[in-house]
Amino acid sequence: MTQVHTHREVVIQGLTLAGRTFRPSDWSERLAGAMSCFQPGGQTASRIGYSPYCIPTLVDGVKSVKVNQALQELEPMAWDFVMNFARDNELRVIELDSSPR
Repeated sequence: MTQVHTHREVVIQGLTLAGRTFRPSDWSERLAGAMSCFQPGGQTASRIGYSPYCIPTLVDGVKSVKVNQALQELEPMAWDFVMNFARDNELRVIELDSSPR
């Protein structure tokens, strides 16, 4: 039997806890770009692109970054960097449950 590994995901929204839009407008691409070197299996990126662990996205029309908790297992300091970025900038963080139902 194959074991399915699921990981929690969080979304960091480009809204502060006070409800203001976070600036600069390309913050999500910058943050995800900084994490682009973290690839599955410890591989190095062979082309320009985002890591599957940290992807810029839109959530309800708000620039956001989806972060997979597998990043924490791969590189705890990278996970801490992303989560501290959200905390230091008082950004909204939403936990997603990616478990099979």
